[in-house]
Formats: sequence, C-alpha cells, structure tokens
Amino acid sequence: MATSLLERMMKTGSVSGSALLSQSTIFAKKDPIRTDLPVLNIAFSGELDGGLVSGLTILAGVSKTFKSALGVYCMKAYLDKYPDAIAIFYDTEFGINESYIRAFGIDPNRVVHIPVDHIEMLKFDMTKKLEAINKGDRVFFFVDSIGQISSKKEVDDAIDEKSVADMSRAKALRSLLRLVTIQLAKKDLPCIMVNHVYQTMELYSKTVIPGGTAVTYSANQIFVISKSQEKNNDGDLDGWKFTITVEKSRFVKEKSKLAFQVMYDKGIQKYSGLLDIALELGYVIKPSNGWYSRVLSGGEVEDKKWRIKDTDSTEFWTPLLSLVEFKDAVTKRYKLTHDVVSADTSDEHIDALDELED
Repeated sequence: MATSLLERMMKTGSVSGSALLSQSTIFAKKDPIRTDLPVLNIAFSGELDGGLVSGLTILAGVSKTFKSALGVYCMKAYLDKYPDAIAIFYDTEFGINESYIRAFGIDPNRVVHIPVDHIEMLKFDMTKKLEAINKGDRVFFFVDSIGQISSKKEVDDAIDEKSVADMSRAKALRSLLRLVTIQLAKKDLPCIMVNHVYQTMELYSKTVIPGGTAVTYSANQIFVISKSQEKNNDGDLDGWKFTITVEKSRFVKEKSKLAFQVMYDKGIQKYSGLLDIALELGYVIKPSNGWYSRVLSGGEVEDKKWRIKDTDSTEFWTPLLSLVEFKDAVTKRYKLTHDVVSADTSDEHIDALDELED
C-alpha cells in the first residue's frame, strides 16, 4: 500500500526533481572544499578534513578584519580543487584588483569581475547567471560586499536630490537572498558574501549584522571576525590575530571561536590556532615551562620537547593531523550533532511534569 502510494505521489504534480528523500540529489553527500588553513576547515564543517560546502556563507566584521581576503582565500581553494571552475566576483567596494587576486595565486582569467551599483542590479544579474548554470557546473560566487551596497531607490533619490529615508533596502536584500539561496543549494554552488557589523547602544552592547533577519535565515553559516595585535618582544607590531566566532552554522556548534594569525613577513600562518585546540583536547601537553610535547596514538607522550616557535611547522603537526584520535576529538568538540532525543512518555515522567505544572 505504502509503496503504491509513494509511486503515485511521485508521478503526480507539476514540480520536477521529485525523489525519495533517501535518494535526493539536493541532500547527497557534499564534496567539501578543503582550504590550507585547518582552523578554517573546522569553522566550516567541525572537522579537520572538512571544508566549505555549497550554499551561502556570510563573513562579517568591522573594517580590516580580513573578510575580503578570507573570501578570496576560499575562492583559491575552490579553483584549485576544480581546474574547470570559474569564479564570479560581484564588486561594490573596488578594493580587490588584479594584483590582489594574483597575490593569492589565482589566475585572474578565471574570475569574472562584475561591478554593481545597487542591490537590484546584483539580484537581476545573479539570478540570470544561476538560471543559466547547469547542475554539475563549477562556479564560485563572491560578493564584496552586501554591507556597502545601496538600493536602486537610494541611488535614484540621490540623483533627484531627495533626502527621504530609504525603506526599500532591507526588502530588496530579502528578495535577493530568497531568490539565490534555493538555486545555490539545488545546483551545489558555494557563495560567500562579505558584510559589515555595528554595535548597539545598550549598556552591554551587542554585535549586529546589518540586513535584517533575511541574512540570518538564508545563510548556512555566519562568521563574525574580530582581530587583535601580534607584537614581538620589542613591542613592535608583527601582524594580527583574527578570531572567527561562529554566529550561525548548520554544521558547527554556535559561538565556537577559532583563531588564526596573519604576519606581515610570513602571511597566513597555516597551523595557527591548532596549538590552543590541541592543548585543550589533551593532544599537546606542557611538560615544563616553555616546552611542548605531543600525545600520539594510544595516549603515549613523546620524549621530544618542542619550543613554541617550533610548533608552527609541518614537522610538528603532520603526525597529529593524521592521528584518528585527534581528528575525532576535534569533531566531538566542534561539530554539531543531529541526534534526536526520544520523548519520555513513562508514567514517572508524566507525573513529574504534572508536579511542575502544579
């Protein structure tokens, strides 16, 4: 009976692409885009071997918090993984030029640069391109940024010398996100949008991401990025420490914090942030002040001791990053589980609920 009903329901209706949930291509296993930065892979997926998947990602933060650079960094990972892939770059701030793209090792001939003046222009062009893309095409969308872009009404009012408040921007942004989110999921395409943040004026101020609830509802993940200085022993500024706070994620525990360093003379420090994680999980210990040792398979502590400057190396991290126990511990610490707690309908549980209600 059930099988017959399923067959009839799948043949009836006007929506194409119907399938059993167990066989749906939309929810098929995703192929993550692994970056060269392990803590970023954890932020995206909760796993050291994970990475960016299709859907919308928002990178938010105040000015100069590495948002645009992180988006380009992910673009490179995608183009490296798929040699036939291209990137579509919608530009509203014009801070990323050809030399900037080349500095990340990206061929600018694989990047389509589209300057946009307002949200409606972005919506119309992006919708048309998503409609023209076939399932299986490899395209990386990057918008820098939705925090800076105006609405068409705001542009027209400025031309007409009108100073009335623009009440259409949030509505236009909601429309854009509604249209693109479903297409990104159906065609397995990643999209990174850069956004700004502002602080509320309350006694205990909160960080707010502009754009209203549409941004929160549509995004697979929202990262709020902050920064602090990295100084040498002489007090000179050597670089910056950037901290990703997972504001929303479908894969990682919310409010997780993951940090990485970018130094002026060395660039992005590949293994930065991992030492704190390994110390917390017990896979690196401090046998004496200023020295570190790894805990390898079976909980065995190695005899060798490392100074902190030597822990930022491939030699130090390769054994740990290939250790199954360490990978599992990282996953347990950060990944969002989807276990369902069954309802307790025992008499004792019902009696306890009755007492609480009384």
